[in-house]
This record gives sequence, C-alpha cells and structure tokens, in this order.
Amino acid sequence: MKRLAIISTHPIQYNVPWFRRLAAQEGIEACVFYTWHADENAKYDPDFNRPIAWDIPLLNGYDYELVAPRPTIEQKTFWNLNSDITGPIEAWGADAVLVMGWNYRSHLSAMRYFSRRIPVYFRGDSTLLDAQNGIRRRLRKIFLRHVYSYVDTAFFVGINNYDYFQKYGMKQNQLAFAPHAVDNQRFSDNATMHETEANQWRSSLGIPTDSVVFLFVGKLIQKKSPDLLLRAFQKLSPKTKQHLIFVGDGDCESDLKKQASSATNIHFVPFQNQSRMPVVYRLGDVVCLPSAGPGETWGLAVNEAMASGRTVIVSDKVGCARDLVSDESTGYIHKANSVESLHLAMQRCCERNGLLLKGTHCGCFIDRWSCEQLASNIGNKLRSAA
Repeated sequence: MKRLAIISTHPIQYNVPWFRRLAAQEGIEACVFYTWHADENAKYDPDFNRPIAWDIPLLNGYDYELVAPRPTIEQKTFWNLNSDITGPIEAWGADAVLVMGWNYRSHLSAMRYFSRRIPVYFRGDSTLLDAQNGIRRRLRKIFLRHVYSYVDTAFFVGINNYDYFQKYGMKQNQLAFAPHAVDNQRFSDNATMHETEANQWRSSLGIPTDSVVFLFVGKLIQKKSPDLLLRAFQKLSPKTKQHLIFVGDGDCESDLKKQASSATNIHFVPFQNQSRMPVVYRLGDVVCLPSAGPGETWGLAVNEAMASGRTVIVSDKVGCARDLVSDESTGYIHKANSVESLHLAMQRCCERNGLLLKGTHCGCFIDRWSCEQLASNIGNKLRSAA
C-alpha cells in the first residue's frame, strides 16, 4: 500500500471528483491535507463580490484533515496560510506528497522540507501565455527554477503547462501527464432530461427553437472579456436568428446591460450553482470563452461545455485552446482582444444542425480528458516510485 498526502487549500469542486477516484484505486491510500478550510460553508469570492457556497458535496468519498491554524480567515494569501503542516503529514506516514500550488507559505515550506526525504509531486496549471518581459521576467525565472528544484515529478495538465514547466527547469523525465478534467459523467448523465429543461428555459426567455444561441458562463469580469463577446455578437447580421446569453455575475454586469439595453436577443441570467450547470450549458449551442487574461490558465468551463455536448469558441489566451480546440473539430480559436476575429468565428457557427453534430463529437472527444485518467496517471506514478 502506497500512501499519498495531497496538500490543497480547501475543497474545490474540480478536484474532489479525482480525489475520490484516486482514493478508490487498489494499492493507494490518499489523504488530503487542507491548509485553509475544510467545510462547505459560504466563503467570500472577490470576483462575485459576495459569499459563495457550492451546492454539491465536497467532503465525502475520500480522507482529509484540516491543518489550518486559523480556518476562519476570509481570503487566503501567501503569508496567512503559514502553518507547519509537515508534522501531521509525517505522523500520517506519507510515502509521497503531492502539492497543489506553491504560492502559499505552508505549501512551499512543505516542498522544501520533504525534498529528498520522500518523492515530492507537484500539480499546477500555469502557462507562459502572459509572460512578462524585462527584469521581472528574469527574476521570476530564477525564483521559479529554485521552487521547482524541490520537485521530483510535475504533473502537467496540457501543452501550455508542459512548456511552462520545461521553461522553469523541469526535465522531460520529470514531467508526467495528468489532464485537466472535470467530472464528465455529471454533465453527460441524464442528457435528455437536461436538454428538455434547457429548451423550456430557452422558451421562457423568448428564444425560438431554431435560433443559434451563443452562451457565456462564468464571472463577468474584465479578464474574461465579456464585453468583447457582446461587441462581436452585435456585429452579426440582424437578418439571422442568433441570441446571446450571459450567465453569471461580476463587475462588468452593469456596463454590459447598458450596452445591450435595447436588444431583445441578448439575455442575462444570474449566477447558477453547481447542481444546475448541466442544464445551464445546454441553454446554448456554442459556449464562448473569449478571455484575454491574464490568468486564464486553462478554462475548465470548456471541459464542462464539451461534456454537455456543446461546441466552443475560445481565445488564444485560454490555456486549453491548444489541447481541446486545436483542429476545429470541437470549435474555433480566435485572437484575443480582437472583435473581428471573434466575430468571424461566430459567423462560422450560425447553422444549428451542424452545431448539434459538432457538439456530439465534443462529447466523445472530452472523454479522453477525464478524472479517471487523471487519477490513474497519478496512481501509476506513485506505484512505480521506488
């Protein structure tokens, strides 16, 4: 039996499904050590500007411990997540440790402490898409090469993340693939029921059944460029039957509503919780993520949309673009910050029957990017460790 200690800040809806699958593997015992909080209570989200609590279970199906000295702090920072977590992990008897992000003092200290004692694994999704020039870039390179010198194996989530790890000193034999994934089954199961509910929802919004619907799902904040999507949509011919739906809240919401105040084919739906998302993605025919960054390191909404059988349009600043949308069989990539480029991509998505066929292919394609594969790859690496 190999024991893996996983260090993470708090229960995250994207990670919990593969924690459960890892815990269920034969010959593996895993425990997640949470360094911020281990509850399902609402926590303040600065982008939504209000407390958010997910409505799906996040603390069952795997073992965990809370090792935070002050779990009531509202927002986590490098300095306030500073507890010594090495003692509890050693007492548990870990054979290896997997650190989910180095940018907290307790996490970085654990990497340094366990280096050369037991295998140190690392998983993050950073990319070079927003790399800066000048002295800051050079200093960052020195610092990150030092950080990753503590790591034996880094699990890369996709091509852009692989390039990042290589840039900062990780050798090819230190890199193992652990795909960025969501719980595909949660979005693909009960598809007929979800489609029916989504069609009823579309009808309540006054959207004809033969209209092509472009959908944005997420925080209405500047880095995700919802304003770019609105402007590109407004350039589409008024003779065609397209609608645009924004689902979510955020700082850009009021300005977007002002710009769309006279349009009957642009709709705003407030924040929807996790249990509702398999229906939400089916509101649209094309899910758009036009982010210009910085910081759109992957875009798991794209995984969720594909698992829901929807095609996608993403910008070239979205981390997953090279992996999930590279050959136009699943969607289209547009140039970030370009209204014209996004408009041209949207023009290619104005025939609904073709989109339905494309969406079916998306559902099959994203099966390769699964929590099962992610957990399997990590488990295989642990079992093969000396």
